[in-house]
Amino acid sequence: MNRPFAARIVALVVIVATSSLLPPAALAQAYVSESVCPDNSPVTFHRCALEAAQSFDPPRTPIGRPDFNGTWVLPGGQIGGAYEDLEAHPRTRDNLGGPATVVDPPDNRVPLQAWVEAQIPENTQRYFHHNAACMLAGVPNTMYHGGPRQFLQTPDHLAMLTYNSHGYRIIPLDDRAQPGQKIRLWNGASSGRWEGDTLVVETSNQNGLPWLDQFGRFYTEEIEVVERLTLVDANTLHYEATIEDPNVFTHPFTIALPYRRAADENYELQELACYENNEALMRISRMSGFSVFPGVTPAEARAAAEATQ
Repeated sequence: MNRPFAARIVALVVIVATSSLLPPAALAQAYVSESVCPDNSPVTFHRCALEAAQSFDPPRTPIGRPDFNGTWVLPGGQIGGAYEDLEAHPRTRDNLGGPATVVDPPDNRVPLQAWVEAQIPENTQRYFHHNAACMLAGVPNTMYHGGPRQFLQTPDHLAMLTYNSHGYRIIPLDDRAQPGQKIRLWNGASSGRWEGDTLVVETSNQNGLPWLDQFGRFYTEEIEVVERLTLVDANTLHYEATIEDPNVFTHPFTIALPYRRAADENYELQELACYENNEALMRISRMSGFSVFPGVTPAEARAAAEATQ
């Protein structure tokens, strides 16, 4: 059996097995489709959203900030789209397919260094996806991984809850300093600040162990991610993330996604119980010949880049 195909089969088995524990509404939550930017194709949506945000006065919290509270749905649901591949990809036996999520550079491609292009096929041949062991997805993957999300906003914090595994983010909104560089976390350390009506979130201190997508694109612990969240109408949220890691990418690149408000105002997140380092799931992957991705250190990345020059 083709190894990338086998890797995706293992991941799909995990998703199907865990998803079967949930009611259908948890997997395909309806959303408000009426929007000033109705197209869910990220590139088209991004262009529309940038223009729409300039003239939209969003609903506000008591202190005057844009109100993100509510349940938000990423069209595409549990699998497919950016989760599979950040670039445009057709429907095959390996993939459900989807349009490009990369909106910059203009060619809608992830700007990988030459040595990284060579290693990615090896990743899918040797290692299993972090989700197959219920490990956290990292930033920005956690923002396009899984189903609905609930945003809980206070003057000082934005909490992002998801039904998928145990993933959540609590983002302070006071632009506080990040922790020391010795602290490395799966989802890193995030700090938010307001630029007008846009929430800007900077994330560093990641451990470099998750992938960006199932295609096997990776990064090192020196990755820096800047996310921007902007309401473009009452039921549509424009999500952007600019990703920079000079050890892996030739230059920074930006992805964008539409978040739609859940149609059911009373929707409650369902729990997909899945714990980190799930040995039963990891055993399935290992029986198929795969192992845990060990990551690439910045020093290893720089040495690999020099070797190809």
